Amino acid sequence: MKSPTNYNDAESLGLLREEFDKICQILNRKPNFTELSIYSVMWSEHCSYKNSILWLKKLPKKGSQMLVEAGEENAGLVDIGDGLACAFKIESHNHPSALEPYQGAATGVGGINRDIFTMGARPIAQLNSLRFGELKNNRTQWLLKGVVRGIGDYGNSFGIPTVGGETFFDKSYNANPLVNAFSAGIMKKGDMISAVAKGAGNPVFIVGSSTGKDGINGAAFASKDLTEDSMNDIPSVQVGDPFQEKLLLEATMELSKTNTLVGMQDMGAAGIICSTSEMSSSGNCGMKINLEKVPTRQNMLPHEILLSESQERMLLVIKKGKESSALKIFKKWDLNCEKIGEVTDGDMLEFYFNNELIASVPSKSLVLGGGAPVYQREYKEPEYYKEYKNFRISKILPPENIIQVANEIIKLPNIASKKWIYQQYDSMVGTVNMGTNLPSDASIVNLKDTNKALAMTVDCNARYVHADPEIGCAIAVCEAARNIICSGGKPLAITNCLNFGNPYDPEVYWQFVKSIEGMKFACEKLNTPVTGGNVSFYNQTVTKDGAEPCFPTPTIGMIGLVHDKEKTMTLNFKNKGDLIYLIGDCYDDISSSEYLANYLNIDSSPAPFFDIESELLLHKTISSLIESGQINSAHDVSDGGLYVALIESCIANNLGFDIFTNHDFRLDAYLFGESQSRVVVSIDPKKKKIFENFLKNKSNYTFLGEVSNGKIVIDDMDFGNIEVVKQDYLNSIENILES
Repeated sequence: MKSPTNYNDAESLGLLREEFDKICQILNRKPNFTELSIYSVMWSEHCSYKNSILWLKKLPKKGSQMLVEAGEENAGLVDIGDGLACAFKIESHNHPSALEPYQGAATGVGGINRDIFTMGARPIAQLNSLRFGELKNNRTQWLLKGVVRGIGDYGNSFGIPTVGGETFFDKSYNANPLVNAFSAGIMKKGDMISAVAKGAGNPVFIVGSSTGKDGINGAAFASKDLTEDSMNDIPSVQVGDPFQEKLLLEATMELSKTNTLVGMQDMGAAGIICSTSEMSSSGNCGMKINLEKVPTRQNMLPHEILLSESQERMLLVIKKGKESSALKIFKKWDLNCEKIGEVTDGDMLEFYFNNELIASVPSKSLVLGGGAPVYQREYKEPEYYKEYKNFRISKILPPENIIQVANEIIKLPNIASKKWIYQQYDSMVGTVNMGTNLPSDASIVNLKDTNKALAMTVDCNARYVHADPEIGCAIAVCEAARNIICSGGKPLAITNCLNFGNPYDPEVYWQFVKSIEGMKFACEKLNTPVTGGNVSFYNQTVTKDGAEPCFPTPTIGMIGLVHDKEKTMTLNFKNKGDLIYLIGDCYDDISSSEYLANYLNIDSSPAPFFDIESELLLHKTISSLIESGQINSAHDVSDGGLYVALIESCIANNLGFDIFTNHDFRLDAYLFGESQSRVVVSIDPKKKKIFENFLKNKSNYTFLGEVSNGKIVIDDMDFGNIEVVKQDYLNSIENILES
């Protein structure tokens, strides 16, 4: 093996001196450069979770619906009945997207889908959660256009529909966007393929695309701050090919039906070294790998082959004597299928190149829960937190022209329709009419050959989390559940994508810790265990003026089950004359609202009012109303407040509303405040008495008014016509992009 390394080599690869010392202890010698490179990627935050795992372990992960617990496999797996299981997960591709938005986003989509089908589940739907800077910023527009095109091109070509998502704009993301990709797949219960290696002598195969230099050290790149020099890291951005991924999907699905596989692992972050170490560690074994046998598309050094993150590749362990079955299937799909090594007894991973041993490391020393370091960082409450708590609504003068405010609120980028984005995604490809495409709070995909549907959503208002991480993250979990409830579903479980700044910053780490505590609190109350996900630190840009962290953004991906798809609920008003009610309590609260932050331009305020017991009661009430067929629509009150919820309920059928407000509250708070645990419903007038009797002694409610032909009337004031407001709502983002 090559000559040993030193502290300077370790620091150049992002390792601490004490980490270098630990590597020397593990190996009982100094590592060579290839071995040091292995530890640099496997002990990066992206792969090892060394700065987060102590807190992640506090999250609830058990439940009767759980088939796989967090950390056990590539994705979570939940029992959905009828002999079926749903695999789902969300992950980030933030740093690559900040430098090369098209490929960064595209390969994020490819990677998350491989996590699903490597378990034997066929992906059926994708969501995404995107964060960008101020929309009028030229760089933001470049990033937005590249990311959306990357998601659309890859997903559409791969043949899996994008059925929903969210997009949020704030100046804190000006230099560092967040691109979080979610995928869900369906499989027969009991057919899961594990990411495990076992059985000494069983052959190890690499399948899929050839290996190139793209993505080398990508995991380490994702575990450091973005700086003005980060464009030099472009080789760390992978290049995707959705058509190869489609072939790989079909080949692995076919292979999974044979009695051939021992285990299968997606080759994502850190490439071959990650797949070999994780599979070997899971099976308490080792591997002997011959790197010269890896199909490459250019001349590469051994450590480059080992660390490349080229896309559309998998590592397989095949039962000895069954090799011909695998070779035949992958030849049929015109994909590489090369034996590169075999499983060995013991714990050692040995990598050879032309019969020369270039690296020898214990597999367990590389992985989470093995030898990888675990840290508990210092944290402290940020100075801004006290300032935010001092906000008083009484210091804000009520607006003189409430109609003008309403007209502007509906055009704000965080409120306006994301039509320009979602029209670039194919929401029906590959579904054989499984997707409903109806307007509902959650995305609904009907499950073939059953009477059920899968409900899914991604949610996080990062402004709330910045204002109060514990409350803000609890709200994110509860809003996800509320969206599923309002769509007729029952929440089952969550996956998370935890996007934060530098964990070595005590104030950033405080945001992370408090977010975990808020998530734990809400998930335990809702009985929605955490199936896994992704931690993405270092989401900040370092300039000569210092570090600029993004808003803390713990994105929640949640799935739920609609037990009777005939009772799926939509958000749109159905008929003129239907009665409109608000279920839940109102408050004089404009904290952290779009109205306060982006209309009045006031940043410093706490999270909006939130009470978990009120939330749980609301869920129970809405579910009962849907189950008993008493309501025609349901739409939760969230960003933009009651006014926006009403407008969004009007748009699909070009209807309007005529309502009266409660003058016990400020009008701006009543219309634009974002206090939680409220839902707008509409009912047939003939059901008024039954409906109100049903709610008596169950939930507080307010009769607002009725659905009209198209006029928008509040307290006898003419707020315009839905056709005009609709055009502002639908075209605002496109108008900014084209201006």
